[in-house]
Amino acid sequence: MSSSTEKPMHFRTVVRAGVPQSRHGKHRDFVHLILLDLDRLKEGAALKIPLSELPDRKENIRSALNRATRKASRKVATATDDEFLYIWNIKD
Repeated sequence: MSSSTEKPMHFRTVVRAGVPQSRHGKHRDFVHLILLDLDRLKEGAALKIPLSELPDRKENIRSALNRATRKASRKVATATDDEFLYIWNIKD
């Protein structure tokens, strides 16, 4: 089939070399800070983050944290109350 009879593309195309290869979501920096603190967290302790300091809804932060910890093969747990998000490491 010649190119003159092909249907046009619905979307633009780009060279793959110009396509980002990793996800840099809007929560990346905040989740990175959480992971750094979890690295330094003593056993039996949990991070206590005021919900008022979260850059987005707690559900979205938890989802972003879940993606990051799965990617890094880490296990963490979370809990919330009316004022805080708690995060701690889980030992294997």
